[in-house]
Amino acid sequence: MNEIEKKYSAIDASCRVPLLVLFGVASVWLIVGLVLAIIASLTFHKPELFGNCPFLTYGRVQPAANDAIVYGFAIPAALGVILWIFARLSESELLLPLLPIVAANIWLLGVLIGVVAILIGDSTGFTWLEFPRAGSILLFAAFLLIAISAVATFGARQERVLQPPHWFLLAALFWFPWIYSTANLFLVAWPVRGVAQAVINWWYSNNLIFVWLALVGLGVAFYLLPKIAQRPLQSRYFALFGFWTFILFAPWLGIPQSAPVPAWLAAASTVASLLMVIPLIAIAIVFVSAVRGVNVQCKGGPYCYARIATIFFLLSAVMLLVTGEPGVGNILGMTWYMPAQTYLQIFGFFAIAIFGAAYDALPGVMSFELPFPGFVRWQNRIFLLGLLLLVLPLAIGGIGQGLKMQNPAISWHEITQGMLIYLRFSSAGLLVLLLGSVLFALNIFVMTAKWQLQLAKSLAASFAGSFEAEEVKS
Repeated sequence: MNEIEKKYSAIDASCRVPLLVLFGVASVWLIVGLVLAIIASLTFHKPELFGNCPFLTYGRVQPAANDAIVYGFAIPAALGVILWIFARLSESELLLPLLPIVAANIWLLGVLIGVVAILIGDSTGFTWLEFPRAGSILLFAAFLLIAISAVATFGARQERVLQPPHWFLLAALFWFPWIYSTANLFLVAWPVRGVAQAVINWWYSNNLIFVWLALVGLGVAFYLLPKIAQRPLQSRYFALFGFWTFILFAPWLGIPQSAPVPAWLAAASTVASLLMVIPLIAIAIVFVSAVRGVNVQCKGGPYCYARIATIFFLLSAVMLLVTGEPGVGNILGMTWYMPAQTYLQIFGFFAIAIFGAAYDALPGVMSFELPFPGFVRWQNRIFLLGLLLLVLPLAIGGIGQGLKMQNPAISWHEITQGMLIYLRFSSAGLLVLLLGSVLFALNIFVMTAKWQLQLAKSLAASFAGSFEAEEVKS
């Protein structure tokens, strides 16, 4: 092993325990969130199934599922990947590694309190912000602890020139505390009144689900693609232009065209939807330049994950921007088309990008291969199938639903009955995604158990050697 390999081996080793803890927490909550989402979906097929269980009604279990997936899976997994990428790009071992370990346990407690509170009916009632104060405070404190470790590692970088992944991931580290604290202060701690509540909730939802997930996912993709291809990211200035225009226009999205708010807010959202075409074109150019002419076979590995994730981001963004047009937004804004776009953003783009980064990082971090390397390719295929069954039926059904809602001659009962076939397909899609998530969790936990066993054997051997040395002396 040469000096460069030894250096990166030491860098990866410094990330070992924080990544195992964060990925472990994330994989558990992903499974829990999908199970809750399946339960929520079943209420459309058999409404009486959980009729005697108040905590399993749709109004409670669906928000619990959403928050378990975003706060339990997406954010911890993203933070783990950010720590690893910052350490690798900084060519420095992870600084303050104890902070992420402590923070992961605090985060786990915060999500547990929040999910239980939602299920027992103690939700705040605001979309994507249902956790009560106790859970929110724990999440905010845990995020800051991990961010301190990440920023300290970033500050210790050997190469002072910032790379494109730095821009996106560093922005994400500052973006979440800003939007999360602002939304909690104005909606939960000292709530504003009137229409401002709805506006702030829409602003926060868009910034969390579209902006923050995009910053992390694109940062991860723009790190993996050149790393695996072993060449610098092409079109660096397009990437910089796409980054700044994205964070300039994207936060203005999210106000429905039919929202009962001042007209200028919906109009501003429409203008932002048009302007968002600019960063999307820049990001598409960077992506095409990054994959063009690369001699890397896409066999379901991390490179394939990064490519697919970026494509799904562009598709998800187009789905969202279409609703910014007033005519289309009025038709699709209150239909299943919008959850389809959200699912594509979370599972199709963000989750796949994070899985790719995890599978690329873990063998080096653990110093041994994945226990089930075949699961990587199978999970890729399973997630693609699950997304096809989940997103496509909801999008098609949502378009038909919106068109029918424009016709006053069609009753609401008829519209609802017409959606059932699409909801059955989406339920099957959630089951398939759950299977893929189990494969990911198996690799994480078996790898953790294997490492713990090796550590125990090493400690036992060291103890035995010390004991024998003492006997020889005596």
